[in-house]
This record gives sequence, structure tokens and C-alpha cells, in this order.
Amino acid sequence: MPPTATSPARSVASVPPQPGPGVPKARDPFFDNAKYLAIVLVVLGHAWEPLTHSSRAATALYLTVYTFHMPAFVLISGYFSRGFDLSPPKLKRLITSVLVPYLVFQLAYVEFQHLFDEGSEPDPFTLLEPWYLNWFLAALFVWRLTTPIWRTIRWPVPVAFAIAVMATVTREVGSEFDVMRVMQFLPFFVIGLQLEPRHFALLRRRWVRIAAVPLFTCAVATAYWLAPRLDSGWFYRNSSVQDLGEPLWTGPVMVLALSLCALALTAGFLAWVPRRRTWFTVLGTGTMYGFLLHGFVIKISRWREWYDLYAWIRGPLGEVLVSVLAVALVTVLCTAPVRRVFRCVVEPRMDWAFRGPAPAATGAAGSASAARSTTPAEAAGPARPDA
Repeated sequence: MPPTATSPARSVASVPPQPGPGVPKARDPFFDNAKYLAIVLVVLGHAWEPLTHSSRAATALYLTVYTFHMPAFVLISGYFSRGFDLSPPKLKRLITSVLVPYLVFQLAYVEFQHLFDEGSEPDPFTLLEPWYLNWFLAALFVWRLTTPIWRTIRWPVPVAFAIAVMATVTREVGSEFDVMRVMQFLPFFVIGLQLEPRHFALLRRRWVRIAAVPLFTCAVATAYWLAPRLDSGWFYRNSSVQDLGEPLWTGPVMVLALSLCALALTAGFLAWVPRRRTWFTVLGTGTMYGFLLHGFVIKISRWREWYDLYAWIRGPLGEVLVSVLAVALVTVLCTAPVRRVFRCVVEPRMDWAFRGPAPAATGAAGSASAARSTTPAEAAGPARPDA
């Protein structure tokens, strides 16, 4: 209907109030809830891994979670990277929120291993091979830098899947910057770039939530059946088919099959994420802290063999206790006091390292430029999974 045919009363009522200039938009609790629950699954997966050696049930849960927990995290990261470009404010945010933490935690992880891992040869410090969880920061840095490409080409998702397939069947990819994972998880980041709020709104439908219940039930049952038959290396997405000892044709098949399963389970997971504010909504703003810091506890639990202290730890009671402790750990690491302590290395303020803003232009063009520079999207810079 043309504007002249719309009554003034209806026009005013149908348009939601907009924030004034310079006022940031309110955070959507749905995404903060999703990020917190996703990081809980990440930590649970790491905590369950030693239990998979003695429990088929734990293996089934482990494989189910590993099918979609990082794809969900990467997809959400892609969604919040839609506005990224190569402008100075965005690059500054990328450096301080991704590159600097990568450098700090690369050194911290290696030094931590030198201090506490007495049973193996210390790893040398290197910037080129991400240590443990740092692979995600390396991948996020690459994905963000290539965002303008994916926003420009005509068929970004098929191209991303083609890259993932080629990586799977190529042994000579190398380990620098964990590029195998960068390419194999790339499709989920690119899919996130293509999503809009209306796509997430589709998950609010009741039938989607209902369908998610048998979906996850079938997923766990299938994982239980596959547990002794399938190499879990497929779920880490850091190996080629040659490294896994599989024929070449399994690469494209497994990439597509696991990706479809990951997308279906991610949709089912998001369908059950609360859309209102909850007690853990605020924790969703600190998921990068939980992600990077929990690795120290996970690693020392392996080096000091905590899972072998008592036989009952590998039994049903131990599995429940490990799960509860894992949830408690990541919850604490996402809280405000922990974030205040570690903000200097996870979200450092480094204005001293960057040039100041360019002098304001004069005239109409300068006014328009100034107005653009104060919009929430420009001021906030690219969002991370915990932003």
C-alpha cells in the first residue's frame, strides 16, 4: 500500500519505537541464552571425553554433542559477523578481541603445559600452530577477514562446502593455523552470514520444538549404535580421509552427511533455547571467557589423571558428577567477577596502539559521515560469540 493510503494512526502504531542516535540497540536475550547453552555443551564434550573409553552411553552423548556444538557456535559467530568490513573500527575490534587473545593464550597454554605436564616433552612455542582451544580464535580471525568475500560472491554456501570437501580429501593441507578446521567448519560460518532474524523466528513454531524431541532421541540412539563402529575423528574436522585411513569417496559423503546432521541438530537446539531473559542470559555475554579459560582445567585433569583417582568416577555416578562439575565450571568462568579479572587479556582496551580518528569533515558530507560513525553497528564493531 502506498504511503498516502496508510492512515496516520495505523502508521504510528505499526512502527516500533527506534533508539535515538548513538543509543545501542537492546541485546536479544535469545542469542545470549543460545551462546551460554552452546558453551555449556562445549565444556561438557571436553569433560566427557575420558569417559568414552569405558562407557558406551557416554560415547553416545559425546558423539551427539560433537555433531553440532561447534557448528552451532560457528554459525552464531557468522550471524554476528554479517556487518564486518575492512573499516578501521572493525579491524581494531578484530585485533583486540581475536588476534591479541590468540597471542596471549597461545603463550599461556604452552607455558601452562611446561609447568604441569610432567609426563611428556614440552611443546615449543609457535605462533603458526594453535595450541588446543586457540584453533577457534585462529579460525575466527580468518573467517572474519574473508567475510566481505562471502558477502560479495553469488553462491557463497556451495563454494564454502566445496572448499570443505576439497580440504577433507587433501592430505597436504598442513597444520599451520589449523587450516583444516578452518576450511571444514567454514560452511557453518558462511551459512550464519546468510541468516536473518526471520530465519530464527521460524524456530519459534511449536511443531519445530516438538520435532526436536524425536530428532535428538534418534540422534542419541544412532550415536549409541555407531559408537563402536565409527571413528570419532570425523567429528573433530581436523583430519583428511587419508589420515583417518578411509577411501577417498568417503570425504564428500561424510562432509555432507555430518553437516546436514549438524544443521538439523542446531535447529533443534535453537528451537528449545528460551527467548526471554533467564538467570543465565547475562552469562551469554561472557562465553569467550568460559571457552578459553576452561581449557586449563580440562588439560590438568588429563595430565594429573583425575579420572583415574577412583574407579567409580568412570561409572554412572561419576558421569553425573563430572557433568555437574563441568556445568558449574563454565558457569563460574562466564560470571562478571571472572570477566573483570581476565578482561585485560580477553577483551583488552588498546586505544594506545591505534591511530586516533581522522579529523571530522565539514559540510553536508562531513555531517553524514559523522552520523554514520555514531550508529550502533559502526560503534560496536564486529560481534564475537560472546559479544
